Amino acid sequence: MTIQPSILQPTLQQRIGSILNSIQSQQVVQEVTLVGVSKTQPASSIEEAFNAGVSHFGENYLQEALAKQSMLTHLPIIWHFIGPIQSNKTQQIAQHFDWVDSVDREKIAQRLSEARVLHGKSPLSVCIQVNISHEESKSGVDEEELENLAQFISQCKGLILRGLMAIPDPSLNTDALRVQFKKMKYWFDQLQRKYSSLDTLSMGMSHDYLLAIQEGATQVRIGTGIFGVREILK
Repeated sequence: MTIQPSILQPTLQQRIGSILNSIQSQQVVQEVTLVGVSKTQPASSIEEAFNAGVSHFGENYLQEALAKQSMLTHLPIIWHFIGPIQSNKTQQIAQHFDWVDSVDREKIAQRLSEARVLHGKSPLSVCIQVNISHEESKSGVDEEELENLAQFISQCKGLILRGLMAIPDPSLNTDALRVQFKKMKYWFDQLQRKYSSLDTLSMGMSHDYLLAIQEGATQVRIGTGIFGVREILK
C-alpha cells in the first residue's frame, strides 16, 4: 500500500525548521536560543539535528552524555548539563560541559568551580535552577534562597553566572503557567541589575515554549518537539 504524503510524519529537519520559524515569528525583542534536549537520543540523531540548525544540546545523564560526546567530537556542539547533579559527578561535568543549567546548591557550585579551575578551563557558564512551582519532588532553589546562591556563585573563580532556569509544573493551565513565567522574569530582572554576566532566562519546553518566550525567555529546551517520543538509547 502506498502511504499518502499527507499522513507522513514530519522529518526531524522539518520539525526543527517549524520550531525555529515559530520562535522567529514571536513579536519579542530578545534573542532566543534553542537547546535540543537529547537525553536517550542516539548520537546520529544529534548530528542530524545539528546539521538542521541546532548547536546547543542538553543532557541529563552523565555517562550517556560522555559516550555521545566522544562520538561527536567533530562537531562544535555546545553541551549543557540540565539534570540533577550528584556531588561525585561534578568533576566530569565541569570537565566535559560548556554549561550547567541546574545548579541549586552552594556545595555543587563550589565543587564545579574547583574542578573547572583544576582542569585549567575557562569559567563554566551556569544557571541557577529555581523551584518556581514549589514542588517537593523537584530540584531547584526556593525563591527566598535565590539571591544568596547567586552571590555565592558570582564569587566562584571557576564559574560565571549566566542566568536562571525553571521547569514549572506541566499540569498547570495557561494562566497559571504565565504567572510562574512572570515570576521568573521578575527574579531575572532583579538579579540582572546586580550581575552584568546574567543574560539567560531558560524556561519553556515542547508544550509551552511560545508562552515562555512571550514572557521573556531567552532560552528554551525542547526534546519531544525535535526528536519525537523518546526511545530507550541502545
